[in-house]
Amino acid sequence: MDERAAGFLALGLSKGAEGAPVAVVTTSGTAVANLHPAVLEASHTGLPLILLTADRPHELRGTGASQTTDQVGIFGSAVRFAVDVPAPSQGTAGEPGAEPGVASAEELRDLRSVTGRAVSAALGFRSGHPGPVHLNLAFRDPLTPSAPLPGLPADTAQQGHAKPDPPLVVPAMLQHVASPALPGNPAHTVVVAGDGAGTDARQLAEVQGWPLFAEPSSGATGGPNSIAAYRALLGSEDLAGSIEQVVVLGRPTLSRPVQRLLGRPDVTVSVVAPGAGPWPDAARNAAVVLPGVSPAWFETSTPPPSAFLERWRAAGAQASRVLDDVTCDEAVLGGPTALSVARAVAAVLGPDDLLVVGSSNPVRDLELVLGLDGPGPAVLANRGLAGIDGTVSTAVGVALAAARRGLRTRALLGDLTFLHDVGGLLRGPDETPVDLEIVVVNDDGGSIFATLEHGALAATSNAANATFERVFGTPHGSNLAQLCAGYGVDHQLVKDVPTLRHALQAPSHGIQVIEVRVPRADRQAESTDLARRIVDAVQE
Repeated sequence: MDERAAGFLALGLSKGAEGAPVAVVTTSGTAVANLHPAVLEASHTGLPLILLTADRPHELRGTGASQTTDQVGIFGSAVRFAVDVPAPSQGTAGEPGAEPGVASAEELRDLRSVTGRAVSAALGFRSGHPGPVHLNLAFRDPLTPSAPLPGLPADTAQQGHAKPDPPLVVPAMLQHVASPALPGNPAHTVVVAGDGAGTDARQLAEVQGWPLFAEPSSGATGGPNSIAAYRALLGSEDLAGSIEQVVVLGRPTLSRPVQRLLGRPDVTVSVVAPGAGPWPDAARNAAVVLPGVSPAWFETSTPPPSAFLERWRAAGAQASRVLDDVTCDEAVLGGPTALSVARAVAAVLGPDDLLVVGSSNPVRDLELVLGLDGPGPAVLANRGLAGIDGTVSTAVGVALAAARRGLRTRALLGDLTFLHDVGGLLRGPDETPVDLEIVVVNDDGGSIFATLEHGALAATSNAANATFERVFGTPHGSNLAQLCAGYGVDHQLVKDVPTLRHALQAPSHGIQVIEVRVPRADRQAESTDLARRIVDAVQE
């Protein structure tokens, strides 16, 4: 129903289809600008969106013509390829089908060529750096051809199912130039798997006998070397100080403790970053940037667990026990917490499920509890820019793509993330039906700021707290049930964790919203206490 939602739905389709290209078509003017948030996310995530934006012909640009603005280069450096395709001419005199607004055979050939280049750039065939591309397409009146397009069968052209034949572009083979040996002391190495790291990160950790710090959307979670609550464990100076080397795959974005680890001058950091895109090194401390994981790293036999690995495994087990204590049903008899909700969602979903998780606290809560009750679902998130934009629409796109693979999709979102894209619930009667359960953790505001410096400052005085609430807490008081009713979407308010689990296990049809209300006032104190308890458990 609106272009911003369409952009994020397309992004979700590409995520759910494992990076397949998806086209987005808009009219001109503000419609194009509404795609920008999704384009930025796709650019940073490396997803091949193909943006087809209508425009007015050159003679009408700058004349005040309706819905006309400068769309050329509107997405700047966020796209891998951009071209302004001129409006079709009136064809060659005497050529069959020559009429105003209809492309000639020569123009169609040019269009096929530029489309081939655009698709190749979107898929990163030559660069190894996929991402969005922009074709700005000008049109003259009349906007609907009255004759078949030249060179196409009449029935195909009229139905709009033309399939041009772009030139075949063969991707270059990735050359593994990485050295078989890493610098530093491999015995004291950990693998950090950020967003999009893939299964190589987990395999590398297990083959080499290294601890694995995997973010939920890394695609590398689970396994014997995955360390629970690693970001809290890095608060132990003794444990964190034992790390001498880090291998980074994907884009780590969730944890300040991890970024501090990557910035330590006494830690050797090796970043694996294929393709031509920028490599993740926010701390500017990487010793080496590798284009891929060397096959030689996988050719060794798995070593027996080292004392270093066993120490981290034991610490992870201790952290898991603390997390179990604070999130079990007995601990939340007074009402659910955000962390217990995340655990319930992760516990119910299995390897054949997909979970789209929102930014801010939900993804961080999930990071702490994922794996406590089994392998859990595959997790997808918009971590390119880590914004809350378009997350409902992204989840709808994921659900549409996942249904084709026989997978079921849920989403775990905060209330502000849900409200930011509540328009994504709106689907016309002619759209493909979609099954999607959205769990909204509603604490009436933005509790992530309570866990940062802002939260500590708010506790210093009543005036500071009032400012915090208005600027950072941003309470809204929205009635989600009434919002959902307005969109024709089922809504259920659950008041305890067992009811939430039951709701998630029940069959579902269409889009359903499950709201869980949790307190926000104590979030800062709870986070601090949890981190302290985990560190104390390790040091006992």
